[in-house]
Amino acid sequence: MGIPEATYHYHVKNYGKEDLDTELKELITSLFKNSHERYGYKRLTKELKKLGQHINHKKVYRIMRELGLKCVKFMRKSRKYNSYKGKVGKVAKNRLSRRFNTPIPLQKLVTDITEFKCLNEEKLYLNPILDLYNGEIIAYGISERPTLGLVTEPLQETIEIIKNHAIYRTTIHSDQGWHYQHNHWVNTLKKNNVFQSMSRKSTCADNASMENFFGILKQEMYYGEKLVSYEELRSRIEEYIH
Repeated sequence: MGIPEATYHYHVKNYGKEDLDTELKELITSLFKNSHERYGYKRLTKELKKLGQHINHKKVYRIMRELGLKCVKFMRKSRKYNSYKGKVGKVAKNRLSRRFNTPIPLQKLVTDITEFKCLNEEKLYLNPILDLYNGEIIAYGISERPTLGLVTEPLQETIEIIKNHAIYRTTIHSDQGWHYQHNHWVNTLKKNNVFQSMSRKSTCADNASMENFFGILKQEMYYGEKLVSYEELRSRIEEYIH
């Protein structure tokens, strides 16, 4: 038959036996569907462990292959909105210098703007502020246009969080977009004793953590899906961030 003798005897021995993994397969299928088919075997293994299932990732991988469950979201590159319009003010130093790890909450924050297309040629702009301590989005702005308020409103939310919870002086890192060189942004940071940090021009790796978040978000819940209205997409993004 062209198979190893041990494999033959294994299947003869187990032929007709009840599938002991029936409940586990149902649970894996349910978690996969609840994640909108975004999770691969590693993330599903973490979710199973949260539910008290002590299981090896290799077994999850095997069961997913057996059930035909495959994450197919990662198929194209992400694009982001570019708000750089030339040097419009004093460019801040790159204080972060690609040091993206920290054991201290609210010590290092990163932010940027990305663009989505909606139905009827509408667009949606997202500006999240991410804590490098744990990858949490602590505040975000969503708007139909990339106005100054798109970045200043989540900044004010962040300032309040910093005042109440930060134990170390905060640094907020961004690219050189005009929003982040605007006097309102710069002065708000100075007034609240927050360090400003900026990527070097045309160097997206300086803000790789934010770029990575945008890439995963778009691959998992935007690319490959039909265009929807602004309000529907806004709702989906808010649910995703939560």
